[in-house]
Amino acid sequence: MTRHYLFIDYVTQGYILVVGLLVLFFHDQTVPGWRWLIVAHVVLLFLVHRLVGASGRGRGGGVLDFLRHFYPVLLYAAFYRESGMLSQMFVSGHLDPVVILWEQALFGFQPSMQFMTSLPWLPLSEVFYASYFSYYVMIAGVGLTLFLRRREAFFHYVSVLSFVFYVCYLIYIFLPVIGPRLFSRSLGGFTLPPDVQALVAPELLAFPPQITHGPFFRIMALIYEVFEAPGAALPSSHVAASICTVWFSYRYRLRIRHLHLVMVVLLCLSTIYCRYHYVIDVLAGLATVVLLLPLGNWLFNRYHEPQAAQGGGAATVEETR
Repeated sequence: MTRHYLFIDYVTQGYILVVGLLVLFFHDQTVPGWRWLIVAHVVLLFLVHRLVGASGRGRGGGVLDFLRHFYPVLLYAAFYRESGMLSQMFVSGHLDPVVILWEQALFGFQPSMQFMTSLPWLPLSEVFYASYFSYYVMIAGVGLTLFLRRREAFFHYVSVLSFVFYVCYLIYIFLPVIGPRLFSRSLGGFTLPPDVQALVAPELLAFPPQITHGPFFRIMALIYEVFEAPGAALPSSHVAASICTVWFSYRYRLRIRHLHLVMVVLLCLSTIYCRYHYVIDVLAGLATVVLLLPLGNWLFNRYHEPQAAQGGGAATVEETR
């Protein structure tokens, strides 16, 4: 029944199953509508299985082929939002006070609040906000480029990237951290304790007025208003996933790889400047991808079976050069 499964299908189905079981056994009173989440996970397991089977048997056309390749990418936003919904199953409240005190001990101040205030220049802020927005372009752009160039390279990319995302999402469920925006407002019904809030002077809390007029500032504000998942900051999936995408740019020698690298460096800085992440989130995102990228490549080589999707013999990452 799973003869057409590739590594990406195993890891995606595994994530859906594990999270569904966590909700089933640990939902308690912290997950309103948990029964519907269980139903959604069961339905999703069934739909993915049918999609893989139908594609392997050669049924369907262009739409089926697109879904067969891109269905994990289409699920990222839903899984991300769900992690925020489940962030109180194992921890009551959020761990931001702990992370903030770590930052205070390391730096003697809060870099995520000082960075922007020290450089309140609209052109610079727009560069950082545009870099942060480029995260979405990186994920889709590298994927589409590899999809059009070589399907095996695409499966390699989406398999490892999805593996990195899924591990991040699981961590969010167990270690909920919202981010430095908590200094300015309540998020998810959670506010900082007074002694932690007092670490940042009141005049540093507001965004510099000139920055708020930028188009990319407004775009990101809209995105976070719609898709924000409280508790999904540590490790920074922006950092982990963007480094993963640039690795594939160099691995498959995409023409934009050098520009891509510059954008990733700016993105890592922007996570702090734009007040989305603590420095510790960024360092944790870096550590996450350093650990998971080689592991994901090893798992892909071991469990990916391209003959099911390509009609050819099995190949490893090295053989697809």
